[in-house]
Amino acid sequence: MKRSITTMLAVVAMTVAVAPSVRAENLGTVKSRMEQRLADVVSLKQRGAVGEDNRGYLSVRGQVSAAENALVQAENADRKMVYAAIAKKTNASVESVGAKRAAQVRKAAPKGTWVQKPDGKWVEVS
Repeated sequence: MKRSITTMLAVVAMTVAVAPSVRAENLGTVKSRMEQRLADVVSLKQRGAVGEDNRGYLSVRGQVSAAENALVQAENADRKMVYAAIAKKTNASVESVGAKRAAQVRKAAPKGTWVQKPDGKWVEVS
């Protein structure tokens, strides 16, 4: 779990560094929101209630409350903003940035995390 949190924070920090074309205050706000949600996101993944899909977003896989679903939606909205900033900076598509991030997450995901392979198949990291 510690590695997962460290990885996520490193990604957020990298995002702020590579996306200067988006106003710094906007990325700073996104970073802050993502940091505030991180423990809850990790908890949902540990429960198996959500997984990391092959597009770089969280996907609900089990029972979640309305508040937890709202948290997933907010996280995905912020991820989309981050991916858009990176895509603009690197002249790539938002989709390719998300897919690249999904591949990174699959490699670093802790045991018990549900991840979606590029072919769409869901697997639990063992």
